[in-house]
Amino acid sequence: MLEAEPIEKIYALSRKPLPFFHSKLVTIQHPELQVHEWESDDVQPKYGFICLGTTLKQAGSKPALEHVDYELVCQVAQEMKLLGVTHLAVVSSLGASTRSFSHYLRCKGRMELALERLNFERLVIAHPGPLKGLRESPRKDEAVLQAVLRVVKPVMFGPLANFVPIDAEDVAKAMQYSLFSHATKKVEILDTVSMKALLNKYQ
Repeated sequence: MLEAEPIEKIYALSRKPLPFFHSKLVTIQHPELQVHEWESDDVQPKYGFICLGTTLKQAGSKPALEHVDYELVCQVAQEMKLLGVTHLAVVSSLGASTRSFSHYLRCKGRMELALERLNFERLVIAHPGPLKGLRESPRKDEAVLQAVLRVVKPVMFGPLANFVPIDAEDVAKAMQYSLFSHATKKVEILDTVSMKALLNKYQ
């Protein structure tokens, strides 16, 4: 997005400094992802992207996981709306549901419901399966799962195709393609199959 000419400025809300610089990039750094200062003459954002989440192992407890995957995501979405964002894309998870037996998936389901109630003009929710890509702290369980899925991938079709690992970069691209499109659907769920179809369409 930094190289796209129509995009004038990108605001990045982050808990730590970003490892790169660009003339279009404005980093807003806060440990709790809060925006305390905003100039009236700053360019008003229209599109927002939230890629925020953790695991129970990383968080250390269920309340700590809920703080990140539910509370922080909702807080950031509310801040974005106050700043002028009308179109929002967020990364959730395959299987997200308020009725799930999994605490992780319940948090994702509650987050989705809360964001729908914020009434953005358009809301895109990504439901990727296992994610591939570089992390600061690689998850060993995901590495094992991806190794197994590579073996069984040839027989994974239909609904099972959504469990095929997808690159985090491809998820980000699909979210952009969907959010920047002229689609009129107010809320759109993108599973792995849908995201790969978008990539094939626009690349």
